[in-house]
Amino acid sequence: MIDKLPQAILAKAFRGELVPQDHNDEPASVLLEKIKAAKAAAAKGKKTKGGKQAELVL
Repeated sequence: MIDKLPQAILAKAFRGELVPQDHNDEPASVLLEKIKAAKAAAAKGKKTKGGKQAELVL
């Protein structure tokens, strides 16, 4: 039984069952899109509307 404990903890972690979920948080898919956009902008040296270089804000 003790051997399966780490697997059970990892399974709960991947299902988001270890801590209460904040329903105000944006979905992970939205965050991933923001990260992709920031990386693409940084790779191109593209500037944002404010004249600043794009940066990743989490």
